[in-house]
Amino acid sequence: MYEALKQIKNFHGHLGPYAVIGYRMGLIAKEKVNGNPFSLNATVWTNNIPPMSCVIDGIQISSGCTLGKGNISLKKSNFIKAEFYSKDGQFLQIVLKPEIKEEIDQNVNNKNIINYSEKIFKRSDFELFDIKK
Repeated sequence: MYEALKQIKNFHGHLGPYAVIGYRMGLIAKEKVNGNPFSLNATVWTNNIPPMSCVIDGIQISSGCTLGKGNISLKKSNFIKAEFYSKDGQFLQIVLKPEIKEEIDQNVNNKNIINYSEKIFKRSDFELFDIKK
């Protein structure tokens, strides 16, 4: 766990809950769709303003879908959702549960951001997300 959190912090610049959420989404996609970052594509719905947009960095770190490779696209929204699909036709949709977004937005501040991000990282996939294949 701590190596993953360190990786998120190093790539993103700090440890925050939305980057952790994105990281977890990418891990699920690699496990359930296709682990090859050259055959996996992602479409991410998020606000384009931090902190919500930080989910994009998390997804890039763990899924291998990156802006540089051109296998990630972004759509502006007020909710967080990612759809992953592979060249062989596999598909997965991951939606952050609205109550988790509300919890983060209401409770995270500069004093507790690291501890809260660690707590988010430890929560189960099913506590955080609605997942559909």
